[in-house]
Amino acid sequence: MKYSIRANEIKGNEKQQGENASHLRGFATLIIGNDFKISNIAILESNEGKLFVSMPRYKSSDKDEKGENVYKDVCNPITKEFREELYDNILDAFEKAKCADKTEEVKSQEGTEMPSFSVSVTPFEREGSNIRGLARIYFEDCFIVNNVSILQGKEESLFVAMPSYRTKQVDENQKAVYQDVCYPVTKELREKLYGELISSYQEAKDKMETATQMQAQDKVVVNVVQPERETPFR
Repeated sequence: MKYSIRANEIKGNEKQQGENASHLRGFATLIIGNDFKISNIAILESNEGKLFVSMPRYKSSDKDEKGENVYKDVCNPITKEFREELYDNILDAFEKAKCADKTEEVKSQEGTEMPSFSVSVTPFEREGSNIRGLARIYFEDCFIVNNVSILQGKEESLFVAMPSYRTKQVDENQKAVYQDVCYPVTKELREKLYGELISSYQEAKDKMETATQMQAQDKVVVNVVQPERETPFR
């Protein structure tokens, strides 16, 4: 799979907050093809002084044995081979950025082809929410993007929301501003990807509704009452 990586070092005066802040050494951005961007990839240093890669994560509703929320990857490699290749290249780009004292870019290979992908969508509704489905995107069977949402707008129209995080900024209405963690950066991929997600949602929803109707029909017991025969007059 064609991709490029941009990495930069976090300087001592660039204070960070949040989980793993004291171990944070840098950030990386992954661009799949020239079309899909993943930001907020963290480069951390362990207590033993070893660098490692942490993909963007979100706090799930699942709990661990201590009753604390479990964090899950927003996106990640799904094969051992690609994970090792990608993480090695991210750390390599980071080391080069440290030496050059600037953002460094590493490319896996040249090419302009749009990355191939597939999607899976599960209809999902929650009371009081405009979420209508949850989706995953698979790039070339080696990288997955989770936590993609299908939302319903005010005019009943459907749209796609990519995974995002809450920033410290607020808009003109003093509401929190959210920033996408990963998203298509070209019009061509955005239209193709979002169209496929909406289409897959509609198809999955239709199948679910059909299955529900068939189950309901199976439970209906039709009692056929036989008319009483008239007793012959004697």
